[in-house]
Amino acid sequence: MEMGKLNVFFAAICLLPVVCISFSPENPTDRRILVLLDDFSIKSSHSIFFNSLKSRGFDLDFMLADDSKLALQRYGHYLYDGLILFSPSTERFGGSLDLAAVIDFVDSGRDLIIAADASASDLIRNIATECGVDFDEDPSSMVIDHRNYAISDVQGDHTLIAADDFLQSDVILGKTKIEAPVLFRGIGHSLNAANTLVLKVLSASPAAYSANPSSKLSNPPQLTGIAISLVSVMQARNNARVMITGSLDLFSNRLFRSDVQKSGSPKKYEKSGNQQFVTEVSKWVFHERGHLKAVNLRHNKVGETDEAAIYRIKDDLEFAVEIYEWSGKSWEPYVADDVQVQFYMMSPYVLKMLSTDQKGLYYTTFKVPDVYGVFQFKVEYEKLGYTTLSFSKQAPVRPFKHNEYERFITTAFPYYGASFTTMAGFFIFSILFLYNK
Repeated sequence: MEMGKLNVFFAAICLLPVVCISFSPENPTDRRILVLLDDFSIKSSHSIFFNSLKSRGFDLDFMLADDSKLALQRYGHYLYDGLILFSPSTERFGGSLDLAAVIDFVDSGRDLIIAADASASDLIRNIATECGVDFDEDPSSMVIDHRNYAISDVQGDHTLIAADDFLQSDVILGKTKIEAPVLFRGIGHSLNAANTLVLKVLSASPAAYSANPSSKLSNPPQLTGIAISLVSVMQARNNARVMITGSLDLFSNRLFRSDVQKSGSPKKYEKSGNQQFVTEVSKWVFHERGHLKAVNLRHNKVGETDEAAIYRIKDDLEFAVEIYEWSGKSWEPYVADDVQVQFYMMSPYVLKMLSTDQKGLYYTTFKVPDVYGVFQFKVEYEKLGYTTLSFSKQAPVRPFKHNEYERFITTAFPYYGASFTTMAGFFIFSILFLYNK
């Protein structure tokens, strides 16, 4: 009777749904982006970047940052899937948009690009701070580098930097190496040490510092060397992605088309690396690369095809799941050798590395531990630049039934022998006691 009740309980538990926390729209690039500008002239001065987004299938909606009709959502539904803030001097957004609305937008799993400059307002700085970076507190400061400046910089203050200290990540910057340095003129920022989700994509050189280029230094600068980040990205725990930079000119047509020669280097490039760099990072930010989804999770006993409602201790199980990556146009098999599955109850009882057929299928086999209860098949996959996959499925495990135990257990043979020896000895003793005079 007790075993029957236990089976009913486990069967009911098994009906609970699979938990899968991953951002996986069918078409990640079929989305609308709101672009907020300080002035509509930016639309033409940065047209190459905007046309690149349009050519990749994005629908851009340009508005002034102080437009009274601004709204990110209506009737509880978001109108846009991405937000680009090219309005560094805006002190206050128009309409219903404010700091809290922008943060809620990211918290809902949507993407954000922030470009500031020397005129960055407190509003833009606060948004960046909420995303894990802190711009230099001095509003008149800019990043200066007397060793890695662009020779084409005729102003003499060395604020036009030729930067080439990139993050080594193919998923964020693409597989094609960026040969030419990136031209940067703007303000630097540092990463919040308490935020482990922020990464430097483009760092300043050890010789760089942040200060006012038009005045002499009276005190050591607060931001120096590699502590200065020129471009940073963040992937939140809900897979929302954010790009932050202190240079609006980084996206401009002028720097896209400009030639570049780094000081101390004899090589001159006909075109800067800005366009390639910005395009590749924006592909990552808007989930055109590094975007994973998991489908067809299944498990069953070895030799069977149907998923069992309940397993027994020491059963041999098969587990499989398919993982795909969005290539920008279609879902392609994701190939890796570091995907693991846990057979979990309070803590992992089994931790197995999944094999792959190189076509998106990940699989393994293992034996159920000699512990019964409500277990989970659990996959938690985190890798630099990729969306986080976290999903689980419950699998009850029962003990042996009374008629499933072995009648004679090999390890118990010494006890069997002791019992029969005792009986034989008692029988012999009885015979001798009764019949021996």
